[in-house]
Amino acid sequence: MSNSYRYGPYEDGPDPLAPPYDVRAALDEIGDSVLGGANPGEALRELFRRGLRETGTSPRRRGLDDLLRRARRRREELRGRGRLDGTLEQVRALLDKAVGQERAELFPDPGDEARLREAELDALPQDTARAVRRLADYQWRSEAARRTFEELTDLLRREVLDSQFRGMRDALAGADPERMRRVRDMMGALNEMLDRDARGEHTQADFENFMREYGDFFPEGPRNLDELVDSLARRAAAARRMLASLTPEQRAELAGLIDQTLADAGLAAEMSRLGEALAARRPDLMWDGGERMTGDQPLGMGDATTALEELADLADLEAALRQDYPGARLDDIDEEAVRRALGRSAVDDLAALRRIERELERQGYLRRERGRLELTPKAVRRLGETALRRVFSSLEAGRRGDHDQHDAGAAGELTGSTRPWRFGDEQPVDVVRTVVNAVRRQGPGRVRLSVDDFEVAETERRTAAAVCLLVDLSYSMALRGTWAAAKQTALALQALVAAKFPQDAVQIVGFSNYARELRTDELASLDWDMVQGTNLHHALLIAGRHLDRHPDFEPVVLVVTDGEPTAHLTRDGRYAFEWPPSAETLELTLAEVDKMTRRRATLNVFMLAADDRLKEFVTEVARRNGGRVFSPDADRLGEYVVRDFLSLRRRPR
Repeated sequence: MSNSYRYGPYEDGPDPLAPPYDVRAALDEIGDSVLGGANPGEALRELFRRGLRETGTSPRRRGLDDLLRRARRRREELRGRGRLDGTLEQVRALLDKAVGQERAELFPDPGDEARLREAELDALPQDTARAVRRLADYQWRSEAARRTFEELTDLLRREVLDSQFRGMRDALAGADPERMRRVRDMMGALNEMLDRDARGEHTQADFENFMREYGDFFPEGPRNLDELVDSLARRAAAARRMLASLTPEQRAELAGLIDQTLADAGLAAEMSRLGEALAARRPDLMWDGGERMTGDQPLGMGDATTALEELADLADLEAALRQDYPGARLDDIDEEAVRRALGRSAVDDLAALRRIERELERQGYLRRERGRLELTPKAVRRLGETALRRVFSSLEAGRRGDHDQHDAGAAGELTGSTRPWRFGDEQPVDVVRTVVNAVRRQGPGRVRLSVDDFEVAETERRTAAAVCLLVDLSYSMALRGTWAAAKQTALALQALVAAKFPQDAVQIVGFSNYARELRTDELASLDWDMVQGTNLHHALLIAGRHLDRHPDFEPVVLVVTDGEPTAHLTRDGRYAFEWPPSAETLELTLAEVDKMTRRRATLNVFMLAADDRLKEFVTEVARRNGGRVFSPDADRLGEYVVRDFLSLRRRPR
């Protein structure tokens, strides 16, 4: 029988094959920070803090700030859980109960022995530990009092051991000599294993043999000796901090009860040996100092130790989540601590954040240069495309200008004819001709397309343009908050030319005290210059050379600035700065404007400030060149530049 299969949409929860996050969305978020002035490393850390927004292909992932808030909230909940003196309070209550039951039994007896016993009870010390020690050998007349005192000693034994070994309390319920013997054997074997490890003689097989024999004492399920030591050391340190958190009187009483309990159980020497070994192995833990608990409910020693252990874990987790120390990395965050404190979903969020950097590097968006993260040209192209989409969405929303087109990338207008596809063609595929070719080659029936079948629509080549975008890099651009908009505009124009006008030759020039041509891959991480000078003269010189290298191209020059020229290039190649602008600076700059006019290059200026001297200067530029002057808001700069460029490209020559 042949197997039959039925296919349909997956409906059993989230798509199991969906990516854990959208790496392109992550890159766009990093890009926003980079364009705002952050370097890629800072932008990535900011993304880690915010987390990832929900996209069509991946769920929202909480960031470090959200995880930190949850850890702090959990810490406050633990602090309010109860008081640390619960065991001492329970022991006192049981002690008073046992003494009261004994007195009730003695009271009806008129004999001297009963009076002597009452006198012995009256002479009990106020210190709980000393009173319990005194009554350890007392011969109880009352059976009920004897059972109460046994309950007291059983409680102490379980709580003391539970404060050292999580989960021991329930395992030792009842005064079973065999169980206590096994505890002593376990501690002896544990200390011997630690000694062998200190001598370099321990093996994983030794650990596995130990766990087979005594694994029920360790519900955490450690996989090796290091994990076991870590678990025991954290709990032992928490037990010490629990004692340190009590008042001096409470601490003395409880310490006395612990010492007596361990001595009675025959564990004092082994426990002391274990404590010294753990402290030596993990000196980095906080072994001293107390933690303030604010609740009203009394906690037993085991529960109090657990609470303090969790509080210490949360304190370490908070420090790691803050990432505010030199060299901080996500790998510093203990995934197991996140799971214990915040649950499995928080671990998934952390894992997604950890994968972002690796995935961005793997997919070629980030690279490391001398220990620093840098955006690759591929990432810069993506940022330019994103900036361009935002510009087009603004144009479309305003019902003016150009909008995103489905035939983006075509190098000309359609002629109506087709030709075979060649590698690198950007013209649209003629689907009908492609399918007809396949049918002719194979005949009727199932049709399989091959590379030779494809045909593309022929286009008539557009007039090429030499495009120059001159961007002010001066310090005032940062002060006015226009620098990020200028960078996004440059990236959007670069992406527009690459997508719709690939035959054009585009040049982007940045200028402050000097001017320089900017590569595409340095645009995104480019920063303003903290220097004096707005050297538009030098920028126009560089743009003029670009136009002269393309004499048959349509010249397009766009200038984005927030100030009048205050510097020019001297004959020896240095810059001269003067403010207010010198007559020489203005004359040399306007001379380059006149050269642009003779090249038939329209020079349009996008003015990002309303200073009187700037207005006067750009008015003179427009008069000499015939170009236009725009005064857009910074958040609409990209819209104005792209719309103006498109209008220039459509204008007949």
